Amino acid sequence: MNERELRGLIADVKVGSLSRRAFVRRMVALGLTAPLAAQMLAYNGVALAQSKSMYKPTKAGGGGVLKVLWWQGPTLLNPHFAVGTKDQDGSRIFYEPLAAWDDDGFLMPVLAAEIPSLENGGVSKDGLSVTWKLKKGVKWHDGKPFTADDCIFNWKYASDPASAAYTIASYKDVEVEKVDDHTIKVLFPSPTPFWADAFVGARGCMIPKHLFEAYSGEKSRDAPTNLSPVGTGPYLFEEFKPGDLVRGKINPNYHEANKPHFDAIEMKGGGDAVSAARAVLQTGEYDFAWNMQVEDAILKRLEEGGKGKVHITLGGSIEHIQLNNTDPWTEVDGARSDISTKHPSLTDMAVRKALNVLVDRQAVEDHIYGRTGKATANFLNNPERFASKKTSFELNVEKAIKLLDEGGWKPGSDGIREKNGVKLKFVYQTSINQPRQKTQAIIKQACQKAGIDIEVKAVTASVYFSSDVGNPDTYTKFYTDIQMYTTTQPQPDPGVFMNQFTSDQVATKANKWQGRNITRWQNAEYDKLFLAAGGELDPVKRAEMFIKMNELVIENVVVIPVVWRGGVAAVSNKLHAPLSGWDNNTFNIKDWYRDA
Repeated sequence: MNERELRGLIADVKVGSLSRRAFVRRMVALGLTAPLAAQMLAYNGVALAQSKSMYKPTKAGGGGVLKVLWWQGPTLLNPHFAVGTKDQDGSRIFYEPLAAWDDDGFLMPVLAAEIPSLENGGVSKDGLSVTWKLKKGVKWHDGKPFTADDCIFNWKYASDPASAAYTIASYKDVEVEKVDDHTIKVLFPSPTPFWADAFVGARGCMIPKHLFEAYSGEKSRDAPTNLSPVGTGPYLFEEFKPGDLVRGKINPNYHEANKPHFDAIEMKGGGDAVSAARAVLQTGEYDFAWNMQVEDAILKRLEEGGKGKVHITLGGSIEHIQLNNTDPWTEVDGARSDISTKHPSLTDMAVRKALNVLVDRQAVEDHIYGRTGKATANFLNNPERFASKKTSFELNVEKAIKLLDEGGWKPGSDGIREKNGVKLKFVYQTSINQPRQKTQAIIKQACQKAGIDIEVKAVTASVYFSSDVGNPDTYTKFYTDIQMYTTTQPQPDPGVFMNQFTSDQVATKANKWQGRNITRWQNAEYDKLFLAAGGELDPVKRAEMFIKMNELVIENVVVIPVVWRGGVAAVSNKLHAPLSGWDNNTFNIKDWYRDA
């Protein structure tokens, strides 16, 4: 589409012959993100549409108990420390952001009175600030009022390196001013095209100043409210057994009329994905089950039970393999995989490239994931505009052997390749579930043919994805050579998603392993591109920068993408549960209801 056609479409929106949503969807089909498409309208003087709720109940309560299964149960309930999706989802039952992302990539107000725009004066024309008007009359669960002071506190709390907050990247480079009790202004250091980061979505959930102020900085992990949340959400906290159970009851003073529908919520943790799918799809014991990382053939059989259906939301989640750039077997100052060390073999490009062609992605899609995951060569896949067309993948054992031979890695007497006394023997870890163990087996078999020895390690999911800084088996510590898991893309814009390869995000002991760069790869060109993209207002130029970032990650084999995964949930036939590929599973739990 050329510039003239694009301006013609914008003119159609202005006169009302084309809806805003239709315009945005058309742009997304062409490869732009929904926020960038919406931004085009905003910069041309078109007011943005608000996401509409499909909620039907006419009164709060009366829905009984909502029973949901997270087979990896939450281990803490502070959104600023919620590294894993399970902890983010558990926290979101009680805590809320100023705005959330719906499945079309539109912002919907939660604690905000409205979504900022050029038209209402919320977004500055120079891209240097955004002003949020807060909803009035909102109260914390203990009855205290929610005000701008809470927003200022959350900014200071998250941006303080001593707090070691997972959310630090969204807050550390901005300034936040209080305009009045119900208005804040976020100031950016340079023109910022994507302003909906701080205070939005999973990273935007508000914690109360009056309960956390005494536990800022170094004391952040000592707050009793880390395990007994007091938020603004639709449910009041009742009980928490880490890794096992989260229980809440209806908030009678919730700030939205006639919500929530359910009298209570029980989030059960533990078990495995297959039994969770069966409990919804076949037996009907539960209303909803999260993250159905189950072979698609099994899901189809369970759906025949007639109690529920599989719901797939497409975002940017990627099941990928990470290669450790640091030495996981050498201890420095009481920690392994320290940034000062270098992996003895995985920093050799010949080894990295060989591993890349030993991953049979197509077999993983065809025989394991089916409709729930697509084989890919890209880390950044969605929206399509950001997906590189230059990358490709293949299974080629002969090519791997040639790469290793040319790199000087020769087979030893035991058949395992070695060079300068270093053997190609790797520990490959992931969480326990059947698709991941089958993927490990496929990759191990191919590696054996090339003379690479793989020891597979499977860690209980609740341990692997734990936020416990004392746990040596978490994926953020990465105390093995290779590991695999799914990372989610929390927004339709790739800015936050791609900061996990920047040098300032390296996970270390000093930041309690909360940094998002877990491979510990550092690249000056990547850092420069990421910084430039943060201030590029031209959506076309910005997209080109992210495409190049993705290509740098793939060309350097920092990670090996396996499948681009949809968000897969099991949902009861009677449950209405609006989900989004761009936000938490529980992002809109206030709108969930059950047919009588």
